[in-house]
Amino acid sequence: MTRRPAGLSADLARRVRASGLDPDALVTVLDAALAEDLAGGEDVTSVATVPAQAPATGVLASRAAGVVAGLDVVEAVLERAAGHPVSCHRDVADGDTVVAGQRLAIVSGRARDLLLAERTALNLLGHLSGVATLTRAWVDAVAGTSAAVRDTRKTTPLLRALEKFAVRCGGGTNHRMSLSDAALIKDNHVLAAGGVVAAFQRVRAAYPDLPVEVEVDSVQDAVAAVEAGADLVLLDNFSLEQLAEAVARVAGRARLEASGGLTLENAAAVAATGVDYLAVGALTHSAPVLDIGLDFAEPGRPGGARWD
Repeated sequence: MTRRPAGLSADLARRVRASGLDPDALVTVLDAALAEDLAGGEDVTSVATVPAQAPATGVLASRAAGVVAGLDVVEAVLERAAGHPVSCHRDVADGDTVVAGQRLAIVSGRARDLLLAERTALNLLGHLSGVATLTRAWVDAVAGTSAAVRDTRKTTPLLRALEKFAVRCGGGTNHRMSLSDAALIKDNHVLAAGGVVAAFQRVRAAYPDLPVEVEVDSVQDAVAAVEAGADLVLLDNFSLEQLAEAVARVAGRARLEASGGLTLENAAAVAATGVDYLAVGALTHSAPVLDIGLDFAEPGRPGGARWD
């Protein structure tokens, strides 16, 4: 297996960092994914059929309409597989809307390296683009209102940063990244503390500088949480009438987030009640994969694969 450098190349690391991702964390995930694919051995099919130094050019294209997210990730997978920077010419950028059949990028390098990276790259690109595509559908559904579409912690283990990046590509907004950067008081916390206000007061006393969101299931509890000083209130499984009442009674003193029972069909109506956010776990836990393929140019054609 190719000996890989410690991290990404400087230019790619800079671009990854600019997109809000940690290059070192990304390398850890990608190396683990490539190692999983090899399972301690080698790509037996490619070793048997492709000369070691044969070059190839691959065309990355979307087979369905959607929103692209993860092109830096693809380049990073290719770089980790090759052990050095690779040629990647992009026709689109993350966050762009594409149509079926549209070319996304052209990649070049050793054929074996491209083949090693292919499935990991496509798995991640298709998944992240699927998240971005679904997010854009929700964002479009609430267009014309002041509400933002926000993700949750219902993410794939170890892929949270990437999935939340994809949400941003789709025009959505991120909720907290972890249990430590903001507090979210849910029903079990309320039960343990003995009430909404008591739970809020304990969190505020322990972590005075962190934002605190409180989940409630009644308008009365929403008002109580705001009067106790909550920055944000999560309105769980409220009807449209309850949402509108909560907005009226809170009267701008805190931000309000609707959660539970949300669909693309009712998103506009929920946003029209005046809430600030729609919390949509489906963005990350139920997004269909966007079908994207990587095909080598045919041998003998300009830029095509050559097996001699």
